[in-house]
Amino acid sequence: MRGTLKIALAALAMLGCAISTAAATSRIKDLANIEGIRQNQLIGYGLVVGLNGTGDTLNNAPFTKQSLQGMLERLGVNIRGQQIRTGNVAAVMVTADLPPFATQGTRIDITASAMGDAKSLEGGTLLVTPLLGADGNVYAVAQGSLAIGGFQAEGQAAKITRGVPTVGRLPNGAIIEREIDFALNSLGQLRLALRNPDFTTAKRIAVAINDYMGAPVAEPLDPSTVQLTMPKKFPENVVAMLTDIEQLQVEPDEAAKIVIDERSGVVVIGRDVRVSTVAVAQGNLTVSISESPQVSQPAPFARGRTRVVPRTQVGVQEEGRKLALVSEGVSLQQIVDGLNALGIGPRDLIAILQAIKAAGAIQADIEVM
Repeated sequence: MRGTLKIALAALAMLGCAISTAAATSRIKDLANIEGIRQNQLIGYGLVVGLNGTGDTLNNAPFTKQSLQGMLERLGVNIRGQQIRTGNVAAVMVTADLPPFATQGTRIDITASAMGDAKSLEGGTLLVTPLLGADGNVYAVAQGSLAIGGFQAEGQAAKITRGVPTVGRLPNGAIIEREIDFALNSLGQLRLALRNPDFTTAKRIAVAINDYMGAPVAEPLDPSTVQLTMPKKFPENVVAMLTDIEQLQVEPDEAAKIVIDERSGVVVIGRDVRVSTVAVAQGNLTVSISESPQVSQPAPFARGRTRVVPRTQVGVQEEGRKLALVSEGVSLQQIVDGLNALGIGPRDLIAILQAIKAAGAIQADIEVM
């Protein structure tokens, strides 16, 4: 029975190790991007019409007035020299992301943001707006009714605003008119760009790919790049090779780092953070002031006056007078347990970590956001 129990415990221990190891791995698809397969930003300038008096004030937004005049002239309406007082038009900047390998005729989402003093784009319709890439070419054309996530209501003495009513979104609001050529299958070499550059992770990715392919087709060039050479196993079919490579499991490595956001009091400690033996003390001063004024009255038939005599009590109490010992080479969980033993909050934790770093007792980088 004892031998069987030992074997069962050993099997459970091996299973636990396997589960923890598997949980620490990630797919290459989640660790790196394929160079050349990316989105491209598009931008355009357009007009939103149909607003219920919440558009731009034309006297304060000359670009809106000029755009409105130019649009009407292209449609055969000449209003040069005429006084325009409409408040139902707003000038907007239209932005969108062009997906990789997007084909002509497919649709993409767009976002329209007011440029002038428009109060809201609710109920507006975006007129035909060409969307340009960084090279100045038109890649898509947008038009349609905007969907607004915020609103604004006001009266004579008060108003309320929820969200941002001057920004609207139009799902599938643009049609792609031009494609970006990228001959993936004709490439003899590809490069993987790591999202978190690291020498160890790049080497592990290359080793995993070479072990799977059975040939030295992957080579780490630097902490953020792994170069792939097209093997003979996949002739003229890069997609099939990338499909297999993306699913390979690799354990990423990470530098010991502590990230601090002092504005919100958020502290994130990496798993590889280690500290030397150090003692930490933390205490707060609590100052209490209580007022208990008393009324002083003169004796009967006396010539005095009734007065209020102040009575103030001031007390000072020092709390948290504790000294915690953080041992050398402790893990993340032990660091958290040791600091929690002091009963401190996030603000004090930030000061303690910075003090430990200043003392040279913490082996990690501290990044303050």
